[in-house]
Amino acid sequence: MKLPQTDQPPRRGIFSSLRSNFLTGLIVIAPIGITIWLIWTLTGWIDSWVLPFIPDRYNPSLLIAEWTGININIRGIGVVTFFIFTMLVGWIAKGLIGRSMIRWAESLVLSIPVIRTVYSGLKQIAETVLQQGQQNFDKACLVQYPREGIWAIAFISTSAKGEIAEKVPQDMVSVFLPTTPNPTSGFLLFVPRKDVIILDMSVEDSAKLIISAGLVYPNGEDAKKAVEAQVAEAAE
Repeated sequence: MKLPQTDQPPRRGIFSSLRSNFLTGLIVIAPIGITIWLIWTLTGWIDSWVLPFIPDRYNPSLLIAEWTGININIRGIGVVTFFIFTMLVGWIAKGLIGRSMIRWAESLVLSIPVIRTVYSGLKQIAETVLQQGQQNFDKACLVQYPREGIWAIAFISTSAKGEIAEKVPQDMVSVFLPTTPNPTSGFLLFVPRKDVIILDMSVEDSAKLIISAGLVYPNGEDAKKAVEAQVAEAAE
């Protein structure tokens, strides 16, 4: 018995092969190039703010140009200077004299009406975001938003405290619901703890999923099982 001959798959043309190679190379190069560009741009931006405050006689670029006659732009000097200066201020602030100076400076700033409001808000934000020993977000989770039956990824901030915990009888948690593709904006929601599904994926993987609009989907099977279990439990 003679088997029927199968059609040979069409051969890819040279342009299709070149296109495939180009896209593959672009996937490899683009993240590296964008990362290097962002670091280079951020470093230059910090240098442009810090270097004008460094006296010319202490500026390494000017010293090298004076000694060797070669004009060279050493990118990153401002970043290093800012890093050392910040550590020095932190070390001074921990001492008794430093705390006294800071309290005096704050009392002076807080006596100015408009600046007082701006300074208080910025200080509160900085202390919340940069507070040592605590993570910004604990875990990633799923919450039903904007209505029941629709699930969205959110980040658990902390348990509800203060007046919110007193006014609401349920055990509530505060979650941050980011937007796509910009996760820096979003909504602060207070959700009953029983309605929150904790995800096994890390906060970083959840952020990748949000930024990519669902294209980068790590650990998606666990999230699906968690939703199915929650729906089954609600049905019972």
